[in-house]
Amino acid sequence: MTTSEAPAAAPTASGDDTPATDDRDPAQALTAMVDHVLALAATWTAWDGTPAHVDDRVYTPHKAVRRVADHLVDHLAELEARLVGERPLPDHWHASATTTPADLAPFTQEDLDEARSRLGRLARIWANRLSALTEEQLDHSPGEGWTFRQLAFHLTGSTYYADAVGDLGDLGGTT
Repeated sequence: MTTSEAPAAAPTASGDDTPATDDRDPAQALTAMVDHVLALAATWTAWDGTPAHVDDRVYTPHKAVRRVADHLVDHLAELEARLVGERPLPDHWHASATTTPADLAPFTQEDLDEARSRLGRLARIWANRLSALTEEQLDHSPGEGWTFRQLAFHLTGSTYYADAVGDLGDLGGTT
């Protein structure tokens, strides 16, 4: 595994950190996760600047988008490296332990547009890649680490970051 942090909401199997899978298509499960994140993000222009304190971390709209995007990029790099027989690069993300000054900026309509473009494109790349893999490749993936199916289901736990900020639609934001 290249990611040092798994979202707390990631499903697990048999008490370890191996993601549980189900009968959903992994590409559809992953795109549904991004759709969920973006549906919440559509309410974040109403954010009043007060970070959400969840578990032992601090979350803001920008941080949630950053964490989802970083998580998708990190594991995409892992998948691609393993497919060509390389060891994945170790990550050096600060993950959700760090809240940057940029994370504290207001979340504007332009930021929402950027998030839709960024996360939408990453979801498409993932869906295209996963759909191109055979069932054998999904379930018996090369290299060390989770299978690619498990990796995709692990990523669905990235909703944790967006759920930490929540639906701010009650605050009068626009979509």
